[in-house]
Amino acid sequence: MRAFIVITTLVIFLCPHAFAGPKEDALQVLEKWTTAFTESDVDGIVELYSPDALFLGTGGKEVVSVPSGIRAYFERALLNDKPRGAMLNSYSVVEVSDSVVVFSGLDTVTGVRNGKQLISYGRVTIVVAKRDMGWKIIQFHRSALPK
Repeated sequence: MRAFIVITTLVIFLCPHAFAGPKEDALQVLEKWTTAFTESDVDGIVELYSPDALFLGTGGKEVVSVPSGIRAYFERALLNDKPRGAMLNSYSVVEVSDSVVVFSGLDTVTGVRNGKQLISYGRVTIVVAKRDMGWKIIQFHRSALPK
């Protein structure tokens, strides 16, 4: 019995991801997104989106629905005004199902242009869904926070 308790305790503490739910799995996608944004990693950020994702970035004037459009957006956004930064300040979560999670919140995006720091406060909604290829962003919308 003692061996069972020790093994069970080890499994719980050494494998927390084995007990993660949809919210925790989807949150890992957002953490990867933030890291890729901060590192200006266009490939890293684009691979987090599903091929059929809907995307409306802060500076977007139309809904993008093809991977090449999402790539073009992030090439413009991430390869300029470096170093970049992104932080989700606060958010709420709705687990729609075991395979769909919605995040809505407030964020801060930073950059540097001509030696001056840029700060953009925004509102963001991100839908993350479990697909054959794993957890992916299927819908993304960010808009500037009204002053």
